[in-house]
Amino acid sequence: MFKSDLQNCNSSFAKNTVIYNRILDNCSIKVAVHTMADATEVLNNVKDYYGKVLQSSSDLKTQACVTPGKALNKYVTSAISDVHPEVTARYYGCGLVIPPGVQGARVLDLGSGSGRDCYALSKLVGKSGEVVGVDMTSEQIDVANQYIQYHTEKFGYDKPNVSFVQGYIESLVGAGLQPNYFDIIVSNCVVNLTPDKKAVLSEVYKVLKPGGELYFSDVYADTELSDEIRKDKVLWGECISGALHWSTLHSLAKEVGFSKPYLVTCSPINIDREDFKQVLGGAKFCSATYRLFKLPEKYKKVSGGQVIYNGEIPGHEDTFQFDYKTELVAGNPACLSGEVVTVLSNTRLQEEFEFDPGAKEVCCVKIAEGEDPFSVIQEKEQRGEKIESACCGPKTGCC
Repeated sequence: MFKSDLQNCNSSFAKNTVIYNRILDNCSIKVAVHTMADATEVLNNVKDYYGKVLQSSSDLKTQACVTPGKALNKYVTSAISDVHPEVTARYYGCGLVIPPGVQGARVLDLGSGSGRDCYALSKLVGKSGEVVGVDMTSEQIDVANQYIQYHTEKFGYDKPNVSFVQGYIESLVGAGLQPNYFDIIVSNCVVNLTPDKKAVLSEVYKVLKPGGELYFSDVYADTELSDEIRKDKVLWGECISGALHWSTLHSLAKEVGFSKPYLVTCSPINIDREDFKQVLGGAKFCSATYRLFKLPEKYKKVSGGQVIYNGEIPGHEDTFQFDYKTELVAGNPACLSGEVVTVLSNTRLQEEFEFDPGAKEVCCVKIAEGEDPFSVIQEKEQRGEKIESACCGPKTGCC
């Protein structure tokens, strides 16, 4: 299923197989599992792949399970460099999927693995913030838990601000997480590993505060994948076989209650192995980072207006990147669509901006319902822009 959910997460899941039945009954993509045994095999295959087969990112056979090679600012790279080497060694990927403005926030990491992202976030949120990682594999949880005290002392905190839960991301409340609790939920190439993506989005929606944000990177396909592709165990573990068609994310987000997904970054994934190409045929894949918001039950819709970024987010003092085509320069008025202004003014980000609804008469920006990441990549290539690879580089071994 995915990096973050299975072993004997908590006793209620270990004692029964109800969740397996629910996954089979409610799969949000057509997966080649038809019996309880098939579903259990998929879950156990992923658990073993990330708990026993992989020992470092150099063991990965494709570049799919890594985030786009976008340069990180010094604020973030400093936090990553403070993570214990053993934790980093068991991290399967590169980069860090994190939105601007996490100071003092409660953050949940889906599929936290060895805890590398959680510990980097632990430093970034500060001692007043809180970070929780949820993962299914006991091997990864064991590694993560070993270094809680190390990082507490490293960051100069009086007490830990990070913890780890072994549980299913399709049942976050069942794993003991509180509803309406987190400001931000992040995930790095994990959601594709579960066949029940709608359940994951539904659970994320439950545990997010009103105004909270899901900010995650994942793998997407340009076509609906065949049963033959879905059945490939290695390609499933490599984050390929479980990939959604990009448009399905938009429909699932709407069904659950989220705002539309806003595309932040996208990069092509190149499959080099001939045996994988034979299975995949002409299917193309990309790594894309999206942000989705849980708007309050009663929120004020805005028709458009000028917005000024205050430049007070650490590490983003000069500019704020909302999505791949919307960058706000600190102190400069930006004319934005009502859709974006509504999100900014009704979510966790509202304190970072000044709003001038009186300027709506001149703000007539149009935003597409759902940008196709493959078209975005193609348009950049046609303009001669440099396309960041989904791989960190040849020395990582992930290509």
